Amino acid sequence: MFAYCSKTSGITPELSVSLSEVAFGAEGGASNVTITSNVAWTISNPASSWLQVSQSTGKSSSDSIRLTTVPNTTGAPRSTVLEVNAGNSQIRRINVTQASGLYPGYNVSPAQADPTGMESNAVQLAAKFKLGWNIGNTLEAIGGETAWGNPLISESYIQAVKQQGFTAIRLPCAWNQFSDKTTAKIQDAWLNRVKQVVQYCVNNDMYVLLNIHWDGGWLDNNINKAKQDSVNAKQKAFWEQIATTMRDFDEHLMFASANEPPAENAEQMEILTSYHQTFINAVRSTGGRNSYRVLVVQGPATDIDKTSNLMNTLPTDMMKDRMMVEVHYYSPFQFCLLDGDASWGKMFYYWGSGHHSTIEPDRNATWGEESDVNTSFGKMKTKFTDKQIPVLMGEYGAYRRDGSKNVPKDPDTHNAAVDYWLTYITKQAIANGIKPFYWDIGGALDRRTNAVLDKRSIDAINEGGK
Repeated sequence: MFAYCSKTSGITPELSVSLSEVAFGAEGGASNVTITSNVAWTISNPASSWLQVSQSTGKSSSDSIRLTTVPNTTGAPRSTVLEVNAGNSQIRRINVTQASGLYPGYNVSPAQADPTGMESNAVQLAAKFKLGWNIGNTLEAIGGETAWGNPLISESYIQAVKQQGFTAIRLPCAWNQFSDKTTAKIQDAWLNRVKQVVQYCVNNDMYVLLNIHWDGGWLDNNINKAKQDSVNAKQKAFWEQIATTMRDFDEHLMFASANEPPAENAEQMEILTSYHQTFINAVRSTGGRNSYRVLVVQGPATDIDKTSNLMNTLPTDMMKDRMMVEVHYYSPFQFCLLDGDASWGKMFYYWGSGHHSTIEPDRNATWGEESDVNTSFGKMKTKFTDKQIPVLMGEYGAYRRDGSKNVPKDPDTHNAAVDYWLTYITKQAIANGIKPFYWDIGGALDRRTNAVLDKRSIDAINEGGK
């Protein structure tokens, strides 16, 4: 109680307010304050644009006034001071503050938790699929689904992937380019299109991993203190919308917080963990089947060594045992992805025991071979899978150099080495409890005709999955 008392003209004026500090969240709200006085009083409100006061005057009585705030989407905290005046310099001050929020709240229809079709925890769900397939350069393409040369995803394509022995699909997806930059509202047409593709997968009993991919770098490029609040605001806004749209899918659908967020040290890892925490909180807040959905968080840069060294604390989840960790694997990079000699190293065309070339020995791998694979995957087993936290290898792959440039002089050995890498990596991943998702942009399976273009690679992956 905050009170003042003095004698004036034979009356002892009394004026008090029940609260001198009122704090509101960014989403807005209301709070009651009691003003007690034995004389008439008035209250000022210099912030009427965002703060409403239920009454501005009162008589000698005890009055409950209601303070109501609108959502603060300005991006900056705001505050004001209300002055209650009963004359004769008798003033009581109420300090009102409101936290900032960049975007409106999109959890507009939270549902009661629904466990129907969500019986599996993370370990049980991981046991239901073995080989995964990425539909790359498509839903995540900057410019739209077909901007990078691939056609619209069809249900017949999903069926073709399944026919090749795969039981799970990873859908790299962009959202920011389809959103309003002021409000973070994702276009309904895009939400519905992604939902349609997820439905194609679920229709065919395929498990689905849906993420926010690089998406223009709004998260990946801003793992720092200066941008932490604004990134978390967008992460919350996006996932409230994505999760609400996809809420009715059963456990076939998993959500993934990000793609390859490049945290490099403990401070950045702490910030990245906050982004993952916001993701989990946003999804869970929408309720329904999302209360039980398995959620996937990415290690720093999805790099195995960095994940082993830096990812020592996982976000908190209200739902026990419903989280997985994601890493990627393209090692050695000189064999898997490097498309031209670099100052730091030359391309490798040949990899693994029994698959080095005597014709072109300077292109044999000099690191990243079987023992390194075993060590890397063993780190994930020790850190996560042995502790009942499944690990997804959300991307991996090695690709044949058979174009007009960078052509191996020993093509038979090269092709055998690619086959061997795919088989070995797939087999060792599974042996360590890691679920592998091969990265394809249309080179192994034709997106237009569903024809198999690289049977050797698909056969090699299936061989590793036996």
